[in-house]
Amino acid sequence: MLKNKGAKGAKGAKGATLTHVDAKGRIRMVDVGAKPVTDREAVARGAISMSAVARKQIRAGAVKKGDPLQAARLAGIMAAKKTSELIPLCHPLVLTHMSVDLTPTRTGYTIEARVRTSGQTGVEMEALTAVSVAALTLYDMVKAVDMTMTISGVELVEKKGGRSGHYVRKAK
Repeated sequence: MLKNKGAKGAKGAKGATLTHVDAKGRIRMVDVGAKPVTDREAVARGAISMSAVARKQIRAGAVKKGDPLQAARLAGIMAAKKTSELIPLCHPLVLTHMSVDLTPTRTGYTIEARVRTSGQTGVEMEALTAVSVAALTLYDMVKAVDMTMTISGVELVEKKGGRSGHYVRKAK
């Protein structure tokens, strides 16, 4: 159990405050009521690798279940809207913009989600959820052809707004 003498939350390994943990180590939903409303945006990215046969069927429009790219895009958008129902301590948010893009690569697809809102808390979890569910949907649509697909690299790429300001992931 994490303990902290302050009332704002417990300290993490590097001394950062864990805002979802109270001074007694109990999880809690953060009170964002006093925070100012600001424009916020998050971009997340991930990848799915698959066999040449699976890539060929997708690109030829030959997947029996329908268009997996459109299904994945829609699933990602829907997932972002439902993030607070999936992640226990996330606040329900009104999203002002949501996009999911699937870009073909040599081994499969890169998936990128961009989410915006004007609110008191950020949309990082919504962007990460969108990428994850879009990848899982693509897997589901094509698993009859390739059960060895790999989902990888789901990460926050950029975040704007809020007290912590602008974050951009450094290139690898």
